[in-house]
Order: sequence, then structure tokens, then C-alpha cells
Amino acid sequence: MTITDQMRERLEAAFAPRELVVEDDSASHAGHAGNPGGTGETHFNVKIRSQVFEGRSRLERHRMVHKALGDLTGRVHALALDLDA
Repeated sequence: MTITDQMRERLEAAFAPRELVVEDDSASHAGHAGNPGGTGETHFNVKIRSQVFEGRSRLERHRMVHKALGDLTGRVHALALDLDA
């Protein structure tokens, strides 16, 4: 299973989002730090819209996502998050 698929699975389970987009943006960073070989699955953009985020600060939302992703965050060089209720 790819990192993208694992991320999607964990985020769906944790947040029951009404909108979830997990985009592997690694190709845009080929040859840069964290993706020297251009192999992919190193740089991600994630957009989540979920009621779970209602009333939570930006920092709390980010912490929740990192907790849900667990060990996957150690396998990713860059993770851009767009989180809203």
C-alpha cells in the first residue's frame, strides 16, 4: 500500500471528513532536499474538511492530523495542511 493510500485511510478513519484530498506533490520537488532521487511520496498537500475541527485552533488541528498519521510523518519530508471545519 502506498503512503498516499495509508494517509487517506488513516485520515478518513480519524476525521470522517466531508472532503479529503491527499496530493503527492513530490514530482515538483525532484532533486531537492528530501527527494533527491525523484522517487515520490516525500512531499504532500492535504486538505481536510471535517466537523471534528470545529472550535479547534490551527495548532490543535495540525497536532490532531500528525497524531492520526503517526509513524507516516517520519517517512514524509514535507506535509502542507489545509484544515477547516
